[in-house]
Amino acid sequence: MKPGPLVVIGDTLLDVDVEGDADRLCPDAPVPVVDVSSERARPGGAGLAALLTARDGADVVLITAVGDDQDGHRLCGLLSEELDLVRLPLRGGTVRKTRIRSRGQTLVRLDTGDGTARFSPTEEAAQAILRAGAVLVSDYGRGVARMARELLRDVSVPVIWDPHPRGEQPMPGCALLTPSEAEAKMLCPSGYQGPDQAARRLVRALRARAVAVTTGERGAALAVAGGPLTTVPPPVRAGGQDACGAGDRLAGAAALAMRDGADAAQAVAAGVGEASRFVERGGAASVKVQEQRLGDRPRTALEVAGLTRAQGGRLIATGGCFDLLHAGHVSLLRRARALGDALVVCVNSDDSVRRLKGPARPIVGVRDRVEVLRALGCVDAVLVFDEDTPAAAIERLRPDVWVKGGDYEGETLPESEVLGRLGAEIVVLSTLPGRSTTNLIREIQ
Repeated sequence: MKPGPLVVIGDTLLDVDVEGDADRLCPDAPVPVVDVSSERARPGGAGLAALLTARDGADVVLITAVGDDQDGHRLCGLLSEELDLVRLPLRGGTVRKTRIRSRGQTLVRLDTGDGTARFSPTEEAAQAILRAGAVLVSDYGRGVARMARELLRDVSVPVIWDPHPRGEQPMPGCALLTPSEAEAKMLCPSGYQGPDQAARRLVRALRARAVAVTTGERGAALAVAGGPLTTVPPPVRAGGQDACGAGDRLAGAAALAMRDGADAAQAVAAGVGEASRFVERGGAASVKVQEQRLGDRPRTALEVAGLTRAQGGRLIATGGCFDLLHAGHVSLLRRARALGDALVVCVNSDDSVRRLKGPARPIVGVRDRVEVLRALGCVDAVLVFDEDTPAAAIERLRPDVWVKGGDYEGETLPESEVLGRLGAEIVVLSTLPGRSTTNLIREIQ
């Protein structure tokens, strides 16, 4: 049986790297002048941990607080294509960390934004936890971890907690804690005597099943409740390179391993290995993410659905054969699009049309039907389905509103069950009198 998704709960930041050459000093101050050649953005914090784990091929749900500002919208565009985003409200501005870099070295970092999560665990977040195969709490001291304690109160799957000096104390019973040495020192107020003793002490003090104190290029010191103390060395050493993001990579890889049945020692070995290779490849600076914005009109239906949800928009979907597109279709689609922020049209495949309409249909093949629909300004994306009903397509899209054309008052739709389960609204829009594909075919004949 396939395990549930990895759910990452934590604070997401916007990381921006500004790259350029620094071959001269400023004439009015002894500081380098950077001739900017590029700017690249990526998610940071919990967003980076979730993104990297999703790129391992895992199903990942990220529960995080995102601001309703330009940087927050940019973050959503960076995340929405590669994972499922459950968005919580943020009080204040999205936190942004801008690194000015030259030839692989960071010269200065500029931090802006004061956002903190507002305590508002949503039903969508609770449902994501219920489906989880494992949970990673990626705490960056911005308030989401405080919600995690309530959301995870009765969870039975492994919980991996990556703490932060300004964050929450990990909840008791975690399968694994992954503090850095600096974080371990903060968690050991009575005195720090090295990573080995800190790991052993934190197992008892925080009632964790295992604690791995990460030690950079030396790997990690692992203590397991009732078990031995071990050192986990990295398979490769990448000393002197950019280690930004290594902790997120380690925690995410360890959490994914535990989701798949690994014990603490196996999970930490997997995490240390992935983190060391990550640093060897250049760390967070090597992570490339294609930015998407809603106005860019992504081509695939799932991209549109994910991006619309991530930006807090209202996703509309409708379905049909759309054989011989006519004025009635266009009127319906325009009115459907006006109900929300994006419209996805689910279209029956040729085989599906034949089963529904008979061997003489469709008149127009699915490739051409899709191209015509995509050309309409009111249609954001098209999804082809092969089943007799669009239920499976609806399950994948998870629209806020499902639009039907015609008089369906009092009737039970074939897709009603999945729409009810998803909490989607059903809206019936009247069709233009006399406009139908059947009538059009009759007139042509």
